[in-house]
Amino acid sequence: MLELPVKLAVASQEGKAISEHFGHAKRFWIYQVTADACQLLEQREVEHYCHGNSSNQSAMAGILEAIKDCQAVFVAKIGDGPIEKLRAIGVQAVSNYAWEAIDESLLDYVRRSQAGEALP
Repeated sequence: MLELPVKLAVASQEGKAISEHFGHAKRFWIYQVTADACQLLEQREVEHYCHGNSSNQSAMAGILEAIKDCQAVFVAKIGDGPIEKLRAIGVQAVSNYAWEAIDESLLDYVRRSQAGEALP
């Protein structure tokens, strides 16, 4: 069960939907979420690490540092390598809500987590 409030990171291009691939994100939107409210705390700028067939490991280290205080990161898409790196620092990668509205998705995630339900 999540301890509320929870801090969640979102990869979004425009701040309305979960619309960015983890490796292409240039910023993460950081929210504080309770069972019935989402509050945008800040945007954290990062260097995107995915460059087609190669990746920038120093950028990955910066991303991990930027979101290490979050319970989970919501993304449109993410690879297995980054999922493992996130898991190692205690951050869950969530792609189940790709292209959905941010607030509704975060509230649904928290509600399901509190109830012990699986994600959709």
